[in-house]
Amino acid sequence: MKARRTIRICLAIAAFALVASACGKDDDGGDDASGSGGSAAAAPTYDIKAVSGLTGTPKALADAKKVTIGVKGDQPNLGFKDPKNNEFSGFDIEIAKMIAADLGIDTSGITFKEIPSKNRETALANGEVDYYVGTYTINDERKEQVSFAGPYFVAGQDLLVKKDSDIEGPDDLAGTTVCSATGSTPIQNIKDNYPDAKTTEFDVYSKCVQALLDGQVDAVTTDDAILVGYAAQYPDDLKVVGETFSDEPYGVGVKHDDMTLADFIAAALKRHNENGDYTAAYDATLGKSGESAPEMPEVTTG
Repeated sequence: MKARRTIRICLAIAAFALVASACGKDDDGGDDASGSGGSAAAAPTYDIKAVSGLTGTPKALADAKKVTIGVKGDQPNLGFKDPKNNEFSGFDIEIAKMIAADLGIDTSGITFKEIPSKNRETALANGEVDYYVGTYTINDERKEQVSFAGPYFVAGQDLLVKKDSDIEGPDDLAGTTVCSATGSTPIQNIKDNYPDAKTTEFDVYSKCVQALLDGQVDAVTTDDAILVGYAAQYPDDLKVVGETFSDEPYGVGVKHDDMTLADFIAAALKRHNENGDYTAAYDATLGKSGESAPEMPEVTTG
């Protein structure tokens, strides 16, 4: 956890610097679409080359030359929808594009669909999206409803509070009100392990952040990689505190028992790690701190 803590601090400092550097720019000042301002490193491009011998869902997607991918749209540097042009950016978006590229699908064939945490399993089960990439923590409960390929990244749960807050970590939450997204693992962790805290839930984290700014809640909890983006948006008002207090392995979700697609995605993740795309994608998004990309965890399916 200490290593992630160091990365988180570096991200916060760098993101703050990016926000500060953007101050005073007009609408044509070249702000990036990550939600944190400043000039981002260019995201990589991926070779569009369908893998041979496809069967099942991968073949159907490759033949159709189009794919609908479930994502988040309010998480700076992970999955963020720019209100100026409605384009998506972030590390999760790049992971989604890598997989599509191996299906032979270029960006013109990708439809990104924002799906809140509480609706992810339903969206996959009903075929609203073909796969989901959006800070989707792999756990046993979810494996009963969807199948995963991953993890491709491991984050940790943390707390976002106001600058003048006395909260320094989860042990200070008794008697406070904590907000997170409905259906997320962080809110369940608070309910299970910190029962003296009250909880409030919204469909997206950005509403929790607004509630924090308005004084309606005392803290927002989710993964550290998400929270530093929000802290960077409001550097005079908010801060991320304490050490991470969970492991959140992010996976790509697919329809339950569609192991043909899950196995294909796992292989795609490994290929893009080996050819350097994974590192390049990280450097252009979460790696704007200057911190080196982590090693991709061992990718499995289930």
